[in-house]
Amino acid sequence: MNPLFFLLFPAALIIYLILRKKPTGQGLKLEEASQKLLAQHVVFYQNLNSQQKALFETKVAVFLNEVKIEGVGLEPDQLDRLLVASSAVIPIFAFDGWSYRNLSNVVLYPDTFNKDFQFEGGERNIMGMVGNGYMNGQMLLSRSALRAGFLAKGGDENTGIHEFVHLLDKSDGATDGIPENLLKQEYTIPWLKMVHQEMHRIETGKSDINPYALTNEAEFLSVASEYFFEKPDQFKHKHPELYELLAQMFAQHPG
Repeated sequence: MNPLFFLLFPAALIIYLILRKKPTGQGLKLEEASQKLLAQHVVFYQNLNSQQKALFETKVAVFLNEVKIEGVGLEPDQLDRLLVASSAVIPIFAFDGWSYRNLSNVVLYPDTFNKDFQFEGGERNIMGMVGNGYMNGQMLLSRSALRAGFLAKGGDENTGIHEFVHLLDKSDGATDGIPENLLKQEYTIPWLKMVHQEMHRIETGKSDINPYALTNEAEFLSVASEYFFEKPDQFKHKHPELYELLAQMFAQHPG
């Protein structure tokens, strides 16, 4: 046998294995039971056409394949996993191939927790947070708040979406309310100007946006995004200019 065969065969085998490897997401599919849960509990999914629903399901399946979801003091069920994944997919639904590279796992707590991550006793007012420092790559969520955001009808708050928008904001290296990976540079100054104008309106009682948005620009982005996705028609009617900037940012018009 030609000696070159022994030199070339390993290289050819490696190339073959690389080429035959499925791209991320290919072959991943949600079971019918999971599709039914999405149809029951996720309004965003309900409002999609059949083709868009299939895409949403694929993105949810990819997220669940890439990110670990675990619990502290509870065992996450399939609905919990689907609601976490839906929270992740909704803001980036229009972006092909997006992956939360700054997230490895999501930790669910039974209820609100405190700064020391205790979920029993007093002074528990944290519903969700994106980890920093030694907790970088993790997200902590209150399961009760997560479920309330999807299962409570008519509200404009969604803790899951809120925290994943923080994660999108953080993807450029700074959680500052200016998601540079989503916002074109020429829109940065108009965006900040509009944010500060709306903050003033909130302070003077002339805006229906949750006052928690006054905390800082990063919280304003997440709070406004909750409203944008949860009650898009109302948001568009009451905040048309802000709606248009968020629509450009997320490449979506949910309302």
